[in-house]
Amino acid sequence: MTLTLLLIAVTCAVSLPCFNNHRLLEKLLFWPPAVARGQLYRFVTHGFVHANGGHLFFNMFTLFFFGRAIERFFVSYIGVAGFIGFYLGGIVAAIVPSYLAHRNDPNYRSLGASGAVSAVLFAFILAAPWTTLYVLVIPVPAIVFAIVYTGWSIYAGRRGGDNVNHSAHLWGAAYGVVFALLMEPALGPRFLEQIVAF
Repeated sequence: MTLTLLLIAVTCAVSLPCFNNHRLLEKLLFWPPAVARGQLYRFVTHGFVHANGGHLFFNMFTLFFFGRAIERFFVSYIGVAGFIGFYLGGIVAAIVPSYLAHRNDPNYRSLGASGAVSAVLFAFILAAPWTTLYVLVIPVPAIVFAIVYTGWSIYAGRRGGDNVNHSAHLWGAAYGVVFALLMEPALGPRFLEQIVAF
């Protein structure tokens, strides 16, 4: 079993019981007052629970298709533990800005692997910007998707009201790009060459 499949299996194993166990869900999701009381584990566990089946499916579907390629890249540089660390780091890095913005808001909650999945996806886009992605069966170059995704996340985050943590998507994506560049600085010039050469 690949590490990507292992992450998917663990996420499903944690998320599925929570659909019918609200008490367990509340113990694992990200809630600033609980973090302030020392429950720092929520910085990680919120990335393994999801709001519903659609939320879980979309994240794991995306992780399945892009995680394997990024897994091979990271394992070749920093080993198995390094890839797992990258993924878990994406969960944490994506939620920290939200915590800083909402640490005094007892009504704020967040959950889902979207931040880590965005990290995986954008690390992939950095390496292969012209790869064709199929968004609702519509073929879209990866770099175009990245631009639209980023723009929409900024707009929707400012608009609010949709119960989606767009900030986590953005910070997860940024984390993925920065981490990949730290592992292989040549990805930066190579990315620019691919963009210019198109």
